[in-house]
Amino acid sequence: MTVSYMDYTSENDTYFADLNKNRLFTRNRQNYINRLGRDVLNTLGNVSLLDIYLSDKRVVEPHYHQNAAELVYCISGEARVSFINPFNNEVSNITIRPGQVANIPQGWWHWEEATTDQTHLLAIFDAPYPEYIFGSDILTKTPVEVLAHTYCLNADQLRKTLSPLNNETIIIGPTDECVQNQVKQQYASQQSVKQTYSRSDNSSTYYGGYYPQGQNHF
Repeated sequence: MTVSYMDYTSENDTYFADLNKNRLFTRNRQNYINRLGRDVLNTLGNVSLLDIYLSDKRVVEPHYHQNAAELVYCISGEARVSFINPFNNEVSNITIRPGQVANIPQGWWHWEEATTDQTHLLAIFDAPYPEYIFGSDILTKTPVEVLAHTYCLNADQLRKTLSPLNNETIIIGPTDECVQNQVKQQYASQQSVKQTYSRSDNSSTYYGGYYPQGQNHF
């Protein structure tokens, strides 16, 4: 859409931008988001975009845009785009692969999850500056006492449950710290199972094992 108030004869007009130099958020080297808005490219009409890179199982956290619809295009990899339709309160999960899109109407609660490594998505908005409200902000900025009272929850348990968020806006989750802790817990669980089986094997050999005929055991 042409911007009617734009002076296209100005020497300050810009027609090129490098998204690689305009980072919105970085989780790590494999998970980050670049952005393009009218503040970066001043000849843009009512459009903007996010250039999203995700590794397997990383999620652009649940959120909504109160002023824009979002069209998600898959460049590479694979992602599951999910949203809640507020008119029937149903959750939809749409898997997109290279060349495919998923459309999210304005104001709908949604999230995107990569289902393979090296997933690259382009999120296109019909507003020059999309506004965001993130799930992590709702959880951390709403007083725990209000959540506990409203939903009949234990305030202490809820406070402990939410503590890993560190009162931060997550944007791409889970955090690296969370992933590392999950790996450690999984390893510890596997070691515990191995030790249990080992003790069980030794026990069965001594108490319930095979005894040669003709021998008495007391």
